[in-house]
Amino acid sequence: MSSLLKPFSVCEGPCESCGVRRGCPSSAPHQQPPPQRLAAAAAATGLGCLPVYQRSYAARRNLAAAAVGGRKITHPGKAILAGGIAGGIEICITFPTEYVKTQLQLDERANPPRYRGIGDCVRLTVQYHGLRGLYRGLSSLLYGSIPKSAVRFGTFEMLSNPMRDATGRLDNTRSLLCGLGAGIAEAVIIVCPMETLKVKLIHDQCSLRPRYRGFFHGVSEIIREQGVRGTYQGLTATVLKQGSNQAIRFYVMNALRNWYKGDDPRRDMHPIITAIFGATAGAASVFGNTPLDVVKTRMQGLEAHRYKNTLDCAFQILKHEGPQAFYKGTVPRLGRVCLDVAIVFVIYEEVVKLLNNVWKTQ
Repeated sequence: MSSLLKPFSVCEGPCESCGVRRGCPSSAPHQQPPPQRLAAAAAATGLGCLPVYQRSYAARRNLAAAAVGGRKITHPGKAILAGGIAGGIEICITFPTEYVKTQLQLDERANPPRYRGIGDCVRLTVQYHGLRGLYRGLSSLLYGSIPKSAVRFGTFEMLSNPMRDATGRLDNTRSLLCGLGAGIAEAVIIVCPMETLKVKLIHDQCSLRPRYRGFFHGVSEIIREQGVRGTYQGLTATVLKQGSNQAIRFYVMNALRNWYKGDDPRRDMHPIITAIFGATAGAASVFGNTPLDVVKTRMQGLEAHRYKNTLDCAFQILKHEGPQAFYKGTVPRLGRVCLDVAIVFVIYEEVVKLLNNVWKTQ
């Protein structure tokens, strides 16, 4: 009971050296309760000279950081750089499948179909335009893919960082919302104008007398004739498509990552595991929003003037071509997207690891 009535002194505790400097007598050794263990940890990390209240707060932060040991929060600047690099490499690998998918979607039933399937599309393209024909429109997509991927990952990390818990873990619902925000950002800033240009260039090649001699000539002609609005056709469909796209991808990828790591956030993911999870996320997004992709492609083609708006486009497709038309080009898109997402996530994660070694951030 006498110990309870003993006057309290700020000099008592594990930080004995501070008490000596203040001229206070040191206390007898005793077992440290949990709050004093925080102070001891603070002293061990060089925080002992701070005031008591600041030292305790900083120690709690350090202990939390020491306990994390798992996936570190990625600085948005690193995410932008790593995303841009990943996007540039990915599109150079997967563009031929994107070309075939777009050709099949533009091959409307209202006209006599030119292609009998994927193989026939590839054969006729190579026959009349050579292998380079499979890369027609690559420049527009390459110019857009690098900033698109940079904006996507930068926005996702910017939105998700404040939502993560003390271990750096992001729950699935929040990953869905962050992915939705990333998709909308990339749609408005990058995807819509670049995709419009890509579709117009590919569609122009299908005509009997192509008008555009290349990317820059095509861009100048489109802007001269239609203004800047000519590069923002199908904005609503693009926002819906990209928003749902990234929401599904980041949700599935994050759910698989959380499942794989379980209760051990320090568990590393091998690039092969990342690729498998990325391909699964890509497949989920294809089956989830291919109808929106079809509508978006029609709204951005050279025949876009036939439709009043996004809903009218969807209604006309359903009326004249049937519901199966909304899944035109699913197979080539499935192959491209699975490969696309797998490559992007693997390269992104590896580049971030490299940047962490040369670019130190808090």
